[in-house]
Amino acid sequence: MSDNQSYQKTLKKSVVCSGIGLHSGQPVNLCIKPAPINSGIVFRRVDLSSQKTLRAFYTNLISVQYATSLGHGEVIVKTVEHLLACLMGLEIDNALIELDAEEVPVFDGSADVFVGLLQGAGIQTQKGVRKYIKVHRPIELYEKDMGISIVPHPTLRITYTIDFPHPLLRNQTRTIDLSQESFIKEIAPARTFCLYEEVEHLRRQGLAKGGSLENAIVIGQDRIYNQSLRFEDECVRHKILDLIGDLALLGARVLGHITVYKGGHQLHSKLVKEILQKKDFWAYTSSNGYGTSLLRQNR
Repeated sequence: MSDNQSYQKTLKKSVVCSGIGLHSGQPVNLCIKPAPINSGIVFRRVDLSSQKTLRAFYTNLISVQYATSLGHGEVIVKTVEHLLACLMGLEIDNALIELDAEEVPVFDGSADVFVGLLQGAGIQTQKGVRKYIKVHRPIELYEKDMGISIVPHPTLRITYTIDFPHPLLRNQTRTIDLSQESFIKEIAPARTFCLYEEVEHLRRQGLAKGGSLENAIVIGQDRIYNQSLRFEDECVRHKILDLIGDLALLGARVLGHITVYKGGHQLHSKLVKEILQKKDFWAYTSSNGYGTSLLRQNR
């Protein structure tokens, strides 16, 4: 095997936690378990009699309304993006996630709690070779004043810009070269956010029932209701967190430079779909980003 090859990883042991869903407000118990090579990230609703599993993949995407939700038949799992981002950020390829309600717990609105749980369980390398999607031709999507693109790059680099007509948000841009260290220190602690005037609108739609200042940044016209921010640009960092989670639906880690302007879950998911459809624009590789160990072309 090539020295440039990367290998799949899973947990050393199971880890359990409890919390509430951001949008449902319902309590949920969750257990993340080790899984065999080539399993991918799989959910199981243990409160359902069927005990069927649900793979974290684009074809199972059912909603991007204020969160990323998956479903097939009776098995539905909502608000998966923070947990998926953490699994991506910690380079965990295979895991079985069991939960007894339909929504993943929100905790503090970031991925920090998941980082602590997964690091506490320990991560082990498996014998299976990890595969990457290596982009070799640009893919671009534009809608009105929003845009998202990916161009060739040896590793995963993300440049994200948010631009709100709001005095406390306005324009924020951040670029990150994704690694375990950069994810843990720069992205995982960033919490979800919303404008104060959006709260009632969300609740009229049956959303944000579990939302509070304990798990979201709430931004008013002239002040931020939380005591403090974790970063000056915490909001754009959280957008990067969401994107990393949504990219998990590719079923493999992607190598390329992704640039996003005024994005969200809907735009992220459209890029995932476009990548999966444009098979001539990329190839699978087992390289960790700088080698040339090609698995196969997609022609």
